[in-house]
Amino acid sequence: MQDAEEKQWQTFGKKLAQEEIWIRQGVKGRRTRNEGRVRALMALREERAERREREGNARFTISEAQRTGRLVANAEKISFAYGDKKIIASFSTTILRGDRVGIIGPNGSGKTTLLKVLLGELPISGGKIKLGTGIAIAYFDQLRAQFDESKSVRDNIAGGNDTVFINGAPRHIVGYLQDFLFPPAQILASVSSLSGGERNRLLLARLFATPSNVLVLDEPTNDLDAETLELLEDRLLEYTGTILLVSHDRTFLNNVVTSTIVLEGEGRLQEYIGGYDDWLRQRVAIKETSKAVPKEAKAKREKQPREKSKLSFKETQEREELPQKIEKMEQAKSELLELLNSPDFYKTNNPAQVMAVNTKLEVMEADLTVAYTRWNELEELAASFGNRS
Repeated sequence: MQDAEEKQWQTFGKKLAQEEIWIRQGVKGRRTRNEGRVRALMALREERAERREREGNARFTISEAQRTGRLVANAEKISFAYGDKKIIASFSTTILRGDRVGIIGPNGSGKTTLLKVLLGELPISGGKIKLGTGIAIAYFDQLRAQFDESKSVRDNIAGGNDTVFINGAPRHIVGYLQDFLFPPAQILASVSSLSGGERNRLLLARLFATPSNVLVLDEPTNDLDAETLELLEDRLLEYTGTILLVSHDRTFLNNVVTSTIVLEGEGRLQEYIGGYDDWLRQRVAIKETSKAVPKEAKAKREKQPREKSKLSFKETQEREELPQKIEKMEQAKSELLELLNSPDFYKTNNPAQVMAVNTKLEVMEADLTVAYTRWNELEELAASFGNRS
């Protein structure tokens, strides 16, 4: 019975991964994708949520099953604070093997702290937290991941060997590094000769060569060029373990995670099914429900006696123009990231100039968030009217 359940779980996980890979497209793809496939992906996310709820409710009656590594972490009404500042207040969640959990919130809200609390690295001030057995964690942290500059690309990954083991299976180091876009001629080159983008790819190679069943990624996209970001997404979608991901990158979250924990301030945390866009939709729905009092509903009916049946001309035009605008903004963002990722940039510019480009990138990302949010609103509105481009 347990073997059959395990096989069913693995099949489900593979199906979810396939759907996540298919759905991972750019602006053009989002406008033309098959809505049936989108609904199927949403159904898979809901099914995973239901599975997590069943596992969480039954955790105390099947404690022996935790030896399989099914449970990663279970938090019950946990709290954590730095002095008088509440970071987490009575938050509960259950993380199971194969879950991909995104964590979002304003800068300084405590996202990294939440990671450490969930992994038992920081003591909680209230509630209970239980970790599963046999957890092997690999961290993606560019600040702490140091390479031996005097050694070759190969030696930094395989330690002088010709073979690395990936998911228990041997891979020749040449073939493995080619997966991370390193040509054979470059494998024996010194790490000191690598560009910033190549170093990032080498870091990914080291990350996925480290035996793990839990990946922890804290702002992994900050210094990645578009090519490396695409590579990271592909590897994450192939990864069969659990992922805990802190990121501000809306598209990256949409493409990778199955649920999202949002730090809403003053210790309030809320978990939503799906990625960044799913959180936005659910948040809007919750706000609309909370505002639906009889007095306001009456006033709205009096103000708008006839229900709107289609997009206005201005809204239609905006809906058509936004994708092109977003594509240009994404291209500009990629160029800024590439610039910041180049070692030569820091050699030829002073700190004030570097800071100016970083500020420009932050503004660009904020503008993109606004544009994506507006485009999403118009797409949903058009769908509700039955409009199609």
